[in-house]
Amino acid sequence: MSSILPSATSPSAFRMTVYSFTFAVLISVCSSAPTPLYHLYQELFDLSPAMITLIFGSYAFALLAALLTFGGLSDYVGRKPLILAALVINATALVMFMLAESGAMLMAGRIVQGIATGLAFPTFGATILDTDKRHGPILNSITAFLGLMIGTLAAGTLVAFAPAPTYLIYAILFVATIAGTIALAFMPETITRRPGALAAMRPRISVPPRARGALIKVTPVNVASWALAGFYLSLMPTLVAVATGITSPFVGGAVVATSMLSATVSVFVFRALAPQRVLFSATTGLMIGVLITLLGVEERAVGLLFLGTAVAGLGLGSIFSNILKIVLPLAESHERAGLFSAFLVESYLAFAVPAIIAGLAAPALGLSATAYIYGAVVILLAAISIAATRTGLIENPAV
Repeated sequence: MSSILPSATSPSAFRMTVYSFTFAVLISVCSSAPTPLYHLYQELFDLSPAMITLIFGSYAFALLAALLTFGGLSDYVGRKPLILAALVINATALVMFMLAESGAMLMAGRIVQGIATGLAFPTFGATILDTDKRHGPILNSITAFLGLMIGTLAAGTLVAFAPAPTYLIYAILFVATIAGTIALAFMPETITRRPGALAAMRPRISVPPRARGALIKVTPVNVASWALAGFYLSLMPTLVAVATGITSPFVGGAVVATSMLSATVSVFVFRALAPQRVLFSATTGLMIGVLITLLGVEERAVGLLFLGTAVAGLGLGSIFSNILKIVLPLAESHERAGLFSAFLVESYLAFAVPAIIAGLAAPALGLSATAYIYGAVVILLAAISIAATRTGLIENPAV
């Protein structure tokens, strides 16, 4: 195994923990920054909801490909080379967004951004665990949600109240990314290099027999939660405008940010409770939140949209963290990479494919009607998962 270089209590280890967490959040901020701009892009470039979701989906597919290929590479070549690559690729994507003049250019930028995020998340996450094993798991659990919240809220604010709405947010994030690239030179490496890098780039997807039953039973709610997140991050700002008549990017971004804020809070609040118990409560909360959100669409009430997304967000955060707590311990140490890869494939397909289908359906059905159907499917999947997991057939001695 690769050895950890800095002492876990050394100043250099603490510095690398702070750096890794900060710039992991930054990458997540960058990934969510386009969300409040989608409605504006629709008007500027005459894009359909289908094209918006295809742009969004291209990011998810690129991210998944990068995760499966490069997710474990930093264990062999070191953390810093992969962090550098992620930051440089992310900066490239931001420049592409600043220069974008069509849907095709936006899609290209999102693909590049997906590659950067797929490189960054496992590498920053592993670095945090290298240097802070005590707090690392909780820091990794909130990184994405915190970044998504900041990104959607900051972008929505700048687009609504600052000049150059399709340029400024990306310029700010570009400067921050370059600062991170420069700061990396002063950060310590946390592992020693070892051979086997080429073999590590071969995707390994497998589900150990002991984990199959648990994974099957939580699959409906896992798909439901990721599909809901995909809808929020691709179509929710447009839905807010269509359903309420409020076209401000700030409001659309704030609705999405609310779900991510409550997801972050839920990881902290419920972290000490038994995972299967939390999963049941989170799934129930997800269903209630979706119902409130759909009521907000029907009543054209933005307050209900905020409330519904806040409740649903509590479910999103808890479902993600507790599925991992339930399923991963069912695999032996040498099986966990393959199992986690299988989980990621399922999750990111659920993140992208349903949202793309919704975008394709919206022109024919209307976005509000599409949201009703989408929400009904999410609720149905969550209900199926509750029925399956309440039978006690998930056998996990850890819970």
